Amino acid sequence: MAKVDVVNLSGKKVGSVDLADAVFAPEQVNESLLWEAVKHYRASQRQGTHATKNRKLVAGSGKKLWKQKGTGRARVGSVRSPLWRHGGTVHGPQPRSYDYPFPRKKLLGALRSALAAKLADGKLVVVDSLEIKEGKTKLYFEALSKLGVSRTALLVENSKTLGQGLLRGARNLQGVELVLNNEVHPYDLLRYDMAIFSRTAIEQLAEALEKSASKRAAGRKAAEKEAA
Repeated sequence: MAKVDVVNLSGKKVGSVDLADAVFAPEQVNESLLWEAVKHYRASQRQGTHATKNRKLVAGSGKKLWKQKGTGRARVGSVRSPLWRHGGTVHGPQPRSYDYPFPRKKLLGALRSALAAKLADGKLVVVDSLEIKEGKTKLYFEALSKLGVSRTALLVENSKTLGQGLLRGARNLQGVELVLNNEVHPYDLLRYDMAIFSRTAIEQLAEALEKSASKRAAGRKAAEKEAA
């Protein structure tokens, strides 16, 4: 198991926590799976409100401009024809959803890969608690500076220990986002430079991911036995 130091908001070591190799080992990093997870996340965030007007929606009369035969000109039925200037658009984009199904097992695998990559890069910090009673933005800015945050940071807390002080203090910090450990996405971990977890948040998340990894390994072994 990987052992990670637990520090307080002053940057001083106050303990350590063991993280399972099934989640945080460097060989868990799967770049192709991370790419798929990011692609799915960004696709689901697209609004898909683009639209063009076809000949039914564009403004203009539906009257036939001249008779069908005898004028020597090309036949035409409406000024809204796509062949005419200001006419309708053919096969233009219409409102739609870009979201598509993404298997939960792949999402959990991508989350394990993102956590392992953060730990390998030295960008994952575990603190004993993220809560400051005063809940002032200035105090959180000073605390993050002591933890080595120079660019952007993702704060991950457990829903049971999330307090109003953390919500008030972190919401006005530029480049800082607060999420719950059961809502963190691989895209969030890759988007921000540093990931700062509370001890309860990282332990709960690691336990859930370890269980999913063990189930996946057991299923793979059972499939291999049946194939043999």
